[in-house]
Amino acid sequence: MAKPERILIIKLRAIGDVLLSTPAIYNVRHAYPNATIDFLTEEFAADVVRGNPWVNDVIAFKKKRDGSIGLLHTIRSRRYDFVIDLFCNPRSALVTRISGAQTRVGFPFRGRKYAYNIYVTSRSDYVHNVEFNLDAVRRLDIPIVSSQPYFPIDDASKVFADDWVKNKRLNGKTIIALNPSGGWETKRWGLEHFAQFGDRVAEKYGAEILVVWGPGEEEDASAIQTMMKHPSHKIPRTSLKQLGAILQHCSFVVSNDSGPMHIAAALGVPTLGIFGPTTPRLQGPYGDKHAWVRNEGLDCLECNLTKCPIGNICMTNLGVDRVVSAFDALVKKNEAYRNGAMRNN
Repeated sequence: MAKPERILIIKLRAIGDVLLSTPAIYNVRHAYPNATIDFLTEEFAADVVRGNPWVNDVIAFKKKRDGSIGLLHTIRSRRYDFVIDLFCNPRSALVTRISGAQTRVGFPFRGRKYAYNIYVTSRSDYVHNVEFNLDAVRRLDIPIVSSQPYFPIDDASKVFADDWVKNKRLNGKTIIALNPSGGWETKRWGLEHFAQFGDRVAEKYGAEILVVWGPGEEEDASAIQTMMKHPSHKIPRTSLKQLGAILQHCSFVVSNDSGPMHIAAALGVPTLGIFGPTTPRLQGPYGDKHAWVRNEGLDCLECNLTKCPIGNICMTNLGVDRVVSAFDALVKKNEAYRNGAMRNN
């Protein structure tokens, strides 16, 4: 195949999934340093890629605002040579087919095969989502030189976070962030559990506790603060990049399976993921610095159900002791005691 001049990469959603596709962008850029590389995603996830130095343009759309015809016209008019569809739902498949690109790469899931002329064998049930995305790059015989996800943070967001941390007098302190959010109800460890965990690690490690929240979650963050015996800090309302800039100040992050978990891991903050209905070996925090914990022994783990018919026992019965033990192991894994970053009471 001739070297492409214009490349489109598609990952429509969600925040974590888009972030885990960024190694694919890097390796395509490494192979074709002079090509124009655009990225198509939904508006709510666009900040994951905006500011990425390997991307020329982020095409962000809202389903209710931007009709399919307008989107298809935009993509068709850009005359891409390559389209790499990492999402492969009916919409992204149609965009790929209508693009007019000579090379159309995708996973031929049911009803999508018509859209592509280079098929990628899906290993979604066997490998981490990062590797799933990179398989599309490998299919083009592009060498993989890095598999590290990348989350760009602009200078204004860094100043915002620096000022907030300074005003809270948190500079130089051990900070543990708790993220009780999760896109599905079944992925959420209980607020009371997070509060108890926060008290335990605040006392054990002499740490400051940050409670993280996003749109529609401020009441949950406040509830955790109310339940805790130790003082804690609720982060202010933030953009996605401002959230990332605050997480960079943290020593550790403890999170449900969610976008903020992947952002923290991509930024190199040691992260403990709490899992139940989803599969940590496929969707866990990516990298050697991180770990995950779940209620082992249940037959219903990894059910991928958004509603649980038996009381969500993978989360409700996951005890605080088990999560604290997993956190202790994460601390040791990152050699926090040896380098003096934390105080062990």
